Amino acid sequence: MAKRPFTAARKLKITYAVLGTAVAAAALGPQAAHAETASAATQHGSTVSSNTNNPGDRAAQRTRAEENKIQVTADQVLSVARSQLGVTENSAGGGTPYQRWYADSQRAAETIARDGGTPAGYLNAPWCAMFVSWVGEKTGARPQIGWDAWTVAHAKWFKDNSRFGTLAKPGSVVFFAWNGSKSLDSINHVGFVVKDNQNGTISTIEGNTGNGKVEERVRPKWQVVGYGYPEYAA
Repeated sequence: MAKRPFTAARKLKITYAVLGTAVAAAALGPQAAHAETASAATQHGSTVSSNTNNPGDRAAQRTRAEENKIQVTADQVLSVARSQLGVTENSAGGGTPYQRWYADSQRAAETIARDGGTPAGYLNAPWCAMFVSWVGEKTGARPQIGWDAWTVAHAKWFKDNSRFGTLAKPGSVVFFAWNGSKSLDSINHVGFVVKDNQNGTISTIEGNTGNGKVEERVRPKWQVVGYGYPEYAA
């Protein structure tokens, strides 16, 4: 499960996640605008401006990103995630808005260059990370939440940006390894933390869980590799 999503020989089953549109916009109202246009990204998913030759444009983009940081709250992100409860994949493991969105995104082209495969391959791929990424997109918090279809790369993006730790916080992105390993390379699932239950468990909202649904779950902390911390408004 720590392998990359595709190879030339076959599509490998990893764990992904992302989220949806009209419901998200309704939940957020006017704050559902995207934080910035993604025309390029770093290896692990940080967005950068397509016009890198103009310092004024870069400064304007940084300003927009800073404004977005103080607009999007953890409660708003969790509200959009919660609005997707019950969304279910089809019998082929696809058909969700998260997979369709990711397959058409600029990030898909970048992760295909990294991992191989084709855009169509994402349409039936495991989607827990695509769900998380979609929520970030629809709330305008993508620069804080990141985007990827591979859970390991998504976790490493948080770590590379010094935003990864071991404390459960509402709205944090939680990465799981079912065998209890604390290695980022062992990660095979991801979701959002709703709360720390103070009894050795956390409450979460996750995509591609149960029978291929978006569901609320209670998970033991021993399965948690760590948490990614988006920079939310207070």
